[in-house]
Amino acid sequence: MQKGTISVQTENIFPIIKQFLYSDQEIFLRELVSNAVDATTKLKALARRGEVEGDIGDTTIDILIDSDKGTLTIRDQGIGMTEEEVQKYLNQVAFSSAEEFLAKYKDDAGIIGHFGLGFYSAFMVADKVEVVTKSYQKDAEAVVWTCEGNPEYTIEGADKADRGTDIILYISEDSKEYLEENRIEELLQKYCKFLPVPIRFGTKEEKITEGEGEDAEEKTITVDNVINNPEPLWKKTPTDLTDEDYRSFYSELYPYSMQRPMFWIHLNIDFPFNLTGVLYFPQVSSGMEMQKNKIQLYSNQVYVTDNVSDIVPEFLTLLHGVIDSPDIPLNVSRSYLQSDSNVKKITGYITKKVAEKLNDLYKEDRQAYEGKWKDLGVFVKYGMITEDKFYDRAQKFALLENTDGAFYTLEEYKDKVKEAQTDKHDRVVYIYTHDADAHHAQVAAAKEKGYDVLVMNHVIDNHFMQQLEQKEGKVTFVRVDSDTVDKLVQKDEEAESVLSEDQQNAVKSIFEGVLGEKSGASVELRPLSPQDQPVMITKPEFMRRMQEMQAMQGMDMGTMPDMYNLVVNSNHELIAQDLLSRDDDEGKKQIADYLYKVALLNQGMLKGAQLTEFVNRSLSFLKK
Repeated sequence: MQKGTISVQTENIFPIIKQFLYSDQEIFLRELVSNAVDATTKLKALARRGEVEGDIGDTTIDILIDSDKGTLTIRDQGIGMTEEEVQKYLNQVAFSSAEEFLAKYKDDAGIIGHFGLGFYSAFMVADKVEVVTKSYQKDAEAVVWTCEGNPEYTIEGADKADRGTDIILYISEDSKEYLEENRIEELLQKYCKFLPVPIRFGTKEEKITEGEGEDAEEKTITVDNVINNPEPLWKKTPTDLTDEDYRSFYSELYPYSMQRPMFWIHLNIDFPFNLTGVLYFPQVSSGMEMQKNKIQLYSNQVYVTDNVSDIVPEFLTLLHGVIDSPDIPLNVSRSYLQSDSNVKKITGYITKKVAEKLNDLYKEDRQAYEGKWKDLGVFVKYGMITEDKFYDRAQKFALLENTDGAFYTLEEYKDKVKEAQTDKHDRVVYIYTHDADAHHAQVAAAKEKGYDVLVMNHVIDNHFMQQLEQKEGKVTFVRVDSDTVDKLVQKDEEAESVLSEDQQNAVKSIFEGVLGEKSGASVELRPLSPQDQPVMITKPEFMRRMQEMQAMQGMDMGTMPDMYNLVVNSNHELIAQDLLSRDDDEGKKQIADYLYKVALLNQGMLKGAQLTEFVNRSLSFLKK
């Protein structure tokens, strides 16, 4: 029996490991299972080179719980270690055997480890750790290494017949959750679901049917509970896969999702970095539904994180799926990315592949692409707002939809409306509505005048319109209710009013009296067509956009009055004749107030007590 002291730089290494090395205590299981996978992968690499005698047999990794002894065991049938290797790899913290093996066999990919500290994560949950191991080498003797969470250890001979390694954790009192089967299965599903070596955790019952027809009989059998899929879809060749394969894998990734993805992108690149994966486009049309952290990051099939904001552009964090790359630089706990030129290259590659896929879909079947636009538009608009390179690429396949349900690319739409909707400043005016039903009267008036009206009804559209105004130049957006139809596209021509200046001042004074001083509104008389409405409410584009932006950023808008204009059509008969023909001031005020309430109602702004009073007043009028 040997005794010794582990070679570390400080005697405080174990408290540091237990408390600070890893961001999540549960990471220990990922690290230890990854080490077992490494040991198995090394064995297979040596076998391919003819350096292992005979058939290597079963290489399944077992996870075992012994509640009576209070132990959790990770057992592999991999390369194992000699006593000399145990001394070298376990007694020198941060010496990585994976690094040394890679240096020797650099042509064999698939070794997970990059850090020698992974094994010592065991001491986050264990008071004592035993490593029982036997090397694959001929005539190697088994040994057991024991350490109780301090720099002292023991090594002695062990009774182990088969090659491989058992790491036995004597779980500490404050970590008893790791002796519960449900907890361990949960962690294995999270961190080890796609590791390249089968991982067995006990057994499970399955129902099978024996026989056929009337002789068919359903039986329950006990089978090994292999918790992982060693050959996940993203490691396969796209040409060998069907659409159903991709949909099935989506269900494997998100077993509780009720929606099917619209389409997907299979990533596969080996230069200038290695990256594979599958990204799915989910359906997100109802509201923003910004369900981020749905992309899982793997390194050689080892789960790392679902926070991929450092390698996936912001707008693509809405996607679902998997990215796997051994070239992504991770910190010692693999919990976050370190700055590296490869990260920027990967970000650029993913953005380019997404843009190419969208462009292909658009070109191959525009009608089908338009049918998906309510979902796709979120990704495309978000990308154009946040990524300049994506904006340039998206020019080809970004769409605008009008109130007739027709779709146009940016270039097509500009060509469609520029003749009728270019103002006196040579700007092309894009008229839009966020609610075609609420703005029915305004939309109808705009179309009657020969204008086209876009539908911009997503929460992201405010930002998207501003981006187009900045990027496209000589383009401006105005909501259909931001002004009267004659002013939506500013021209030089001006109609004449049938009222004299004194009459106009009198009408303005009546409506200002109805509004009162605290309304936040201003009154303006305009000589519109007699067929236009007598009184309209318009909301200045600039002020309304500013209010909406502030509301989106969570600012309290409760104290700010609703800014709008009350536009009175001085050429409408209800104003030019009925209102002015009344002799009594109270009668004039009642007409003005009623027309004002109709304008509020038309904008959905008449609510509460005001709405009740208006309804009762209208009913009384009908009775008369």
